[in-house]
Amino acid sequence: MVRSSSSGSVVPGESLDPAAFARRLRALPPSCGPVRLVAVDGHAGSGKSTLAGRLAEALGGAPVLHLDDVASHDALFEWTDRVLEQVIAPFSRGEPARYRVYDWVRRVFGGERMLPPAPVVLVEGVGAGRRALRPHLACLLWMDLPPGESWARGRRRDGPGLADFWDGWERAEERHFAADPSRPYAHWLVRQCRNGYRMLPGRRGQS
Repeated sequence: MVRSSSSGSVVPGESLDPAAFARRLRALPPSCGPVRLVAVDGHAGSGKSTLAGRLAEALGGAPVLHLDDVASHDALFEWTDRVLEQVIAPFSRGEPARYRVYDWVRRVFGGERMLPPAPVVLVEGVGAGRRALRPHLACLLWMDLPPGESWARGRRRDGPGLADFWDGWERAEERHFAADPSRPYAHWLVRQCRNGYRMLPGRRGQS
């Protein structure tokens, strides 16, 4: 479990130092075979991909599983079995994960992608902290931005051409988190600010 201390740079309510936090992640016990699986969850548009990218860089190029690659138009949130079989199971054996990547334009699964069983692997996307994955996680981060604000950011990013998709997505996301919330199980709540991020301990980070 990631905790703050007087000697570290990660202190509740203070700015996140990616390099210091990366050291803490490396120091966690492995959670999935030899891998420390770190989830970055939150509402669509909350900044998960950006944070995961910064942590991956601080970790020296850690692999990142983007859940958008395993979801699809027909299964926005019904990708659990795919992740368990193609990612979690191989990692638990110390083997590379291999999965096919969904093409959101052509609406088909395309080429295969491989993720090595690195010391730290990041999983980012809506639902990364879901019930079925939590037993395999070393740490769960929640991007602490309200859904309305997150979705508005996502809509601005994607433009009016995807308005219908976003209408359906918001309803699906509401149903998902109503049935399987992630925020109550987060170790850290991450709040984006003008110059980086601030972190507060989640419920699991306080236990």
